[in-house]
Amino acid sequence: MFKQLSHHKYKLAIFALLIVASVISIVLARARMAYSNTGDYSNLIWNLILAWIPFVVASIAYLVSWTRKFLFLVVPVCAFVWLIFFPNAPYMLTDFQHLSTNANNAPLWYDVLMLIWFAWTGLLLGVLSLYFMQDIVTRAFGRLVGWLFVASVTVLSSVGITLGRFYRWNSWDILGDPVPIAHDIWGWLRHPFANLRTYGFTLLFTSLFLFVYLALHAFGRVMQERQLKEKAG
Repeated sequence: MFKQLSHHKYKLAIFALLIVASVISIVLARARMAYSNTGDYSNLIWNLILAWIPFVVASIAYLVSWTRKFLFLVVPVCAFVWLIFFPNAPYMLTDFQHLSTNANNAPLWYDVLMLIWFAWTGLLLGVLSLYFMQDIVTRAFGRLVGWLFVASVTVLSSVGITLGRFYRWNSWDILGDPVPIAHDIWGWLRHPFANLRTYGFTLLFTSLFLFVYLALHAFGRVMQERQLKEKAG
């Protein structure tokens, strides 16, 4: 048992760090609300909970993917649920816009640091869950398909964030009320010049998240190469 845990010590360490980061974020938000005697930023805690859902689902799919038991049943279901909730993780980057409306009840520097904690935690939850899902796809269909999967999910998540931030749709509305969502998207396609801001936001957010994902992926590869050199030496 201890030998198996040692093989996954870095994954367990990341999981522990994410829990610590989440606790710190929630404590900062609760302290902010107590200091200002308002409910400002209370939505950050809910957004963080939603950001954990795709990470937990992707972790389950990742663990199941290494065994054949229930593989073809559990993984597709997890992938579907994960894709619906995945935009909630990088969505937290857009919460910085609240600085323009909630900055009068507490020091601005505190709000900035608190939002960084939330945004960075949500971003890491998204990056790691996407890494788990990419690994599953890569093992099943190859590296090229794995990276095409990453690119496609990044674009779709940016569309989902646009729908959530500016049109106020939630992840569960895709199942409960999909027709109006499809109508909004169809409106973008029919009238692209009237929705240039929507296209601009989606493109910029896609570029940002993809850059962060590629940078962290490359950093992980560098660390792997370093470990291999140390073992060889």
